[in-house]
Amino acid sequence: MRATLRIVSILYAGAIYAFIFLPVVVLVLFSLQATSFPIPPFTGPSLRWYGAVLADARLTSALVNSLVVAVLSSLAATVLGFLAAWGFARFHLPGSAFLRGLITLPLTVSYLIIGMGLLVMFNWAGVPKSLLAAGIGHVVINLPLCFAIIYSQMGDHQVNIERAARDLGAGEGTVLVLITVPVMAPALFAAFFLSMTFSWDEFVIAFLLTRFDTTLPVEIWNLLRSGLNPKTNAVGSLVFAFSIAMVLLFELVAFRRRRA
Repeated sequence: MRATLRIVSILYAGAIYAFIFLPVVVLVLFSLQATSFPIPPFTGPSLRWYGAVLADARLTSALVNSLVVAVLSSLAATVLGFLAAWGFARFHLPGSAFLRGLITLPLTVSYLIIGMGLLVMFNWAGVPKSLLAAGIGHVVINLPLCFAIIYSQMGDHQVNIERAARDLGAGEGTVLVLITVPVMAPALFAAFFLSMTFSWDEFVIAFLLTRFDTTLPVEIWNLLRSGLNPKTNAVGSLVFAFSIAMVLLFELVAFRRRRA
């Protein structure tokens, strides 16, 4: 009986992983297709379409745009989320629970609604569609996540360390920069990388708030409008590889900190 349950458990786990990763495997497989049609039978392997992607100025420009928007918006969201979390954790504010709820409220709102609201507000303020507008939108959706991660890691032990530094004559700014930030480094690191991952893959807000300079998900959508294109498989594989590299980098840094 126990052996049967073990076999069933293994088969069930295998089915779950196959369900999750089979589309990715197919995507990567047909990105290596040598012919112009990403359909069976498989003919390859070939790096033809990866070369076509790197030779496409629009795709490479969109790739750079995505990286710039992801890094800068994630950095801004992490800094603002940290300052908000530090303020709520270290000072007693009237209605702090309500205010914390307001900060995390965008986590429960559809990106489509947020994007439409930002589009209306930017039109009213005279802000044109651009990568800057998309970056602001990404800060709006990622700041609540960064705040939640960082605020959850602010404990009493950090308060005692900060109090000891103040007793030794350190100013508030010095305590914040030299004590609080290093102690909170793992949470800041996690918030930044998770925010960057979400910004890198985000489509709806980038689609609504950009015009001529677009991000990579928007450019992929433009390719798909004309039907199946082998270049989209190559681009998707590159995006997947980038996401995996970010996860591995995060795990490597976290593992080293745990060992230290």
